[in-house]
Amino acid sequence: MSGIPTPRRLFASVNQRRTRTVEDSRMPLTEHLRELRNRIAIALLGFAIAAVVCFILEPHIFNWLKAPYCDLPASKRFSPDGAASTDCTLYFFGILDAFTIRLKISMIAAAVGSSPVWLYQLWSFITPGLHRHERRWSLTFVAISLILFATGAFFAYYTLSTGLSLLLGFGGNGLVSVLDGNKYLSYVQAMLLIFGLSFEVPLLITMLNLAGVVTTARLRSWRRAEIFLVFVFAAAVTPSQDPFTMLALGLPMVILYEVALIVGWINDRRKARRGDDSPYADLGDDETSPLDLDEAPPSRAAGVGRPAESAPSSPVGAGTGSATLAGDPSHLDIT
Repeated sequence: MSGIPTPRRLFASVNQRRTRTVEDSRMPLTEHLRELRNRIAIALLGFAIAAVVCFILEPHIFNWLKAPYCDLPASKRFSPDGAASTDCTLYFFGILDAFTIRLKISMIAAAVGSSPVWLYQLWSFITPGLHRHERRWSLTFVAISLILFATGAFFAYYTLSTGLSLLLGFGGNGLVSVLDGNKYLSYVQAMLLIFGLSFEVPLLITMLNLAGVVTTARLRSWRRAEIFLVFVFAAAVTPSQDPFTMLALGLPMVILYEVALIVGWINDRRKARRGDDSPYADLGDDETSPLDLDEAPPSRAAGVGRPAESAPSSPVGAGTGSATLAGDPSHLDIT
C-alpha cells in the first residue's frame, strides 16, 4: 500500500531532509522572544510534573539520601531506645522544617529528573545559531560534562559515610550526634554539588588547550603548583574539611588532570603534524607581531612578496620615477 511507511521510505525521507543552518535561524526579535517564551513554558511544565511525582516519592528519595548516615555504627547516632538500636532518625526543631525539608528534596529531585526536558529546550533554542561543526563540538562537550558531573556526584555519595564516620567519631563516648535533618540535607547537597563541579575542571583545561589558549608543555611546567593548588582547593571547598574528604576530592581531580594532559598532548601533536601556514608562526610567545595584519613579519618578508626587488621593474623606471626611486622614496612620481 502506498500510505504505509516502509524502511526504504523512512531512510529516503531522512536523507532528503535539509539540515537547519544559521540562515534558517534569522527571524525578528519578537519571534525569538516568542520562541523563548514557549520553550521556557515547556521546561517549567516538565519541572512541575516532575516535582509532583518527586513529592509523592519523597520518602524513598529521603531514605536514599539518609543511607550514608544509617550506615554509621549505632554508637555514633542518638536513639531514644539506647545505643544498641538500629534507628537512624533525623530530627527537626522548627514548625515548618518538616515541610521545607520535604519540599527541598522534591525540588532538587525534580530539577535532576526533568533535566532531559529543559536541557533539550535549551539546546533547541541555541542550536539554530550554530554552525554544523560548532553543534558537534558543543554536543560532545555537553555530554562529557554531564557524565563528569554525574561521576563526581556518585563519588561524593559513596564517600559520605566514611566522612561522616570520621567527623562524628571525634565526639568519643561522651558526645552523641543529634543531627538536624535540614542541616544534614544541606551538607549532602553541598558535597554532591562540589564534587560534581570539581570534576568539570579537567574538561575546562581540555577546552582551553583545544582553543589554543594553553599548551601541554606549559601545563606540564605548572604541574607541581597545580597539584598543590588542587589539594588546597579540595580542603577549602569541602564543607566537612576533614582530610579524608580532601583526599577523596583531590586525588580524582589529579587523575583527571593527567587525563586532560594526555588529551592536550595528542591535540598538540596533531597540530604539529598539520603545520601552521600563518606568516606569524615563527614568532615567539613574547615577540610582538606587526600592527598591520596585511604586513608580513620580517623573518618572512623576503619570501612572501619580495617588494624591494619588484619595485624597480615597474614601467615607471625609464623616466623620472627611476631617479626618484633611486633617491628619496618619499617623493615617488606616481603620475
